[in-house]
Amino acid sequence: MALTAPKRKSQRKRRKKKAPKTRFAFYLRAGLIGVGALFAASIVWAGYYAVAAPPGTLLMLQRKLSGDVIIHPWTRLEDISPNLVTAVIAAEDTRFCLHNGIDFEAIDKALEEAENGKRLRGASTISQQTAKNAFLWNGGGWVRKGGEAWMTLLIETFWPKKRIMEVYLNIAEWGDGHFGAEAAAQARFHKSAKDLSSYEAALLASVLPNPHDWRVDPPGPYVRKRAGTVRARMHQVRRDGLDACVLKHQ
Repeated sequence: MALTAPKRKSQRKRRKKKAPKTRFAFYLRAGLIGVGALFAASIVWAGYYAVAAPPGTLLMLQRKLSGDVIIHPWTRLEDISPNLVTAVIAAEDTRFCLHNGIDFEAIDKALEEAENGKRLRGASTISQQTAKNAFLWNGGGWVRKGGEAWMTLLIETFWPKKRIMEVYLNIAEWGDGHFGAEAAAQARFHKSAKDLSSYEAALLASVLPNPHDWRVDPPGPYVRKRAGTVRARMHQVRRDGLDACVLKHQ
């Protein structure tokens, strides 16, 4: 008995030394499982929205909790005026049909302009904005930016460009609790989104970056000027077929 006691004590010491490594392996395994589950859930979520209308967004929930009345009718892309599709591409992302979600050419150009003393402008694509609006929250930070890049990759993989545009036009905010093209058209022009004229579409696209401060009913001098620029770009977009990936089947 006297000879075996030290051995048991030595075994206990070895077990104590191994315990931290065991805990680390457990946490690492649990973390990897959690990350894997998160990625799997995001793929399922993106796949579901490829065929089903998003019931709402985090921004809509935020607005509702702050007391706003949310108006969010879902409208098929076929029931939205092609003028608005072209206007949004002209105003927000003229290379929408050419890039794969993240426009590196636009990013390089924006950085080059900033180096030359110009104000740093955003280079977010319609695909990125759709991913952010549909799945994430407003604001900066690397977590949100990383999530946006991942979800942009997913929707560009699983959705056709037409579906990306359809979701974007249905969840974009146009101020006063109005989300989506139909709600905006009814509130601002008292007509259906499918009946929007070229000028009305240009006005709606012009205020998308800041729908709370820029108005279309009536538009101020800045919005009218911006709408004129968008209309000129619309002619260019149509001439070059830069909206064909969305409108070629309409």
